[in-house]
Amino acid sequence: MGALAPWHWAVIIVVVFLLFGGRLLPRLGRSVGQSVTGLKKGLQKGTEEFKSAVAETPESPKPTAAKPEGVKPPKNEQT
Repeated sequence: MGALAPWHWAVIIVVVFLLFGGRLLPRLGRSVGQSVTGLKKGLQKGTEEFKSAVAETPESPKPTAAKPEGVKPPKNEQT
C-alpha cells in the first residue's frame, strides 16, 4: 500500500507535463541541444589537439635487444 505502482508514476508525470510542460519543455529541449553541440565541438577540438601533439612528437627509436659484449653463455656440463 505504501509503494507507488508504475501507473501511479505515469499519472504523476502526465500531470507535471500538463502543468509545467508548456513553458519548461521547449527550454529543456533547447538546453539539451546546446549541450550536445558543445560536447561535439569539445570532442572535435580535443581530437585535433591530440593529433597535432602526436604529429609534433619526434619518433623515438624502437628498442632492440642489445647483446652484451664479452659475455659468453654458460656451458652445459653433463657428467
